[in-house]
Amino acid sequence: MANSLLLDRLAPRIVEEDGAFRTRMLNIAAGRDDVIALGRGDPDFHTPAHIVEAAKSALDDNQHHYTGPTGMAPLRQAISDRLRADYGLSYTADEIIVTAGVQESIMLCMLGLVRPGDEVLVTSPRFTTYDTAVHLCGGIPIPVPTYQKDDFALDVGEIEARISDRTRMFVLVSPNNPTGAVTPPEVIRKIADLAVKHDILLIADEIYARLIYPPHEHLSIATLPGLKDRTITLNGFSKTYAMTGWRVGYMAAPADFVEALTEPRHTLSINTCTISQHAALAALTGPQDEIETMFTAYGDRRAYLMAALTEAGLSYGAPGGAFYIYTNISATGMTAKPFCEALLRDTGVMVFPGDMFGEPDSDFIRISYLQPLPLIEEAMGRIKGFIDAHKGAAA
Repeated sequence: MANSLLLDRLAPRIVEEDGAFRTRMLNIAAGRDDVIALGRGDPDFHTPAHIVEAAKSALDDNQHHYTGPTGMAPLRQAISDRLRADYGLSYTADEIIVTAGVQESIMLCMLGLVRPGDEVLVTSPRFTTYDTAVHLCGGIPIPVPTYQKDDFALDVGEIEARISDRTRMFVLVSPNNPTGAVTPPEVIRKIADLAVKHDILLIADEIYARLIYPPHEHLSIATLPGLKDRTITLNGFSKTYAMTGWRVGYMAAPADFVEALTEPRHTLSINTCTISQHAALAALTGPQDEIETMFTAYGDRRAYLMAALTEAGLSYGAPGGAFYIYTNISATGMTAKPFCEALLRDTGVMVFPGDMFGEPDSDFIRISYLQPLPLIEEAMGRIKGFIDAHKGAAA
């Protein structure tokens, strides 16, 4: 079949992405009624009730009209207060833009900073939305590899080796997706020195920063002397508050930069859903006990999975944060895509291959522990059975 006229005239900024494998997996899952989904990064918990009630009250009170492009003033102030209390970050309400999830913050940052031909260094394996956003702005994403032997924590030498005269910025994601790796404070300080030395900008994606397991520690790079002026801090509500579908994120940056991006942000979506902004305000200012309950559950699931994967003969980088375990399945003799597809067909367990995180022909899969522990235990039983059957067939 010939291409449509529109497809033939597609702008070169649209880089073709292979969605065939994801679609195939979803089609397989749709044909089964016993699927245990350990793939998506979508918390299984309900959004806490007081957050939902705040949204309902906003609807009842006719609070569903436009807000300013940067977001409701009380919400921006609450974000400012939370950033200071949790991370020691000093941003005023005028230095914050509320966006439709961190996804929109990422796009807004790239629109504001990336010029054609600019190189953007990105922690890898990675959340490939960064690649797409950089491509859309005419830039070139440059992966900075991390390794299982280091629990996928960043190595400053790997960053510096990839800096060129075209490097515009480095994207620091800690804890990282898909590995759960936390970059230690001493490495964060070295990255800060590197940014100053080479005069590069920084994006600090801290969406998982409240999901860090002891003894790991988080350090917000914009708190370091002289770094706030070259850093954009990203965060949001999806992961911590189980609010993925509410689509509320934010970026924090110096006020003059925020002012410059206000009209582009207005052009993208006018404002973040007003109802969701009221919910986000309740999330920040209301009780936090359910957040602690979720975090405790994630910790229990993490501990179980690490032990169960080891028992199954699979290795991994020990995750310091988030809710993923990036697992090496090379011991099975399979690469990630065939492993994931066969596992889903044979057992109904869905996990995602490292190929979806910028690693073609990967030996790794991402397992998210976002199901109740009994279901995770059931899934691990199926995975062990699958591995044993595969080894038996190969013998």
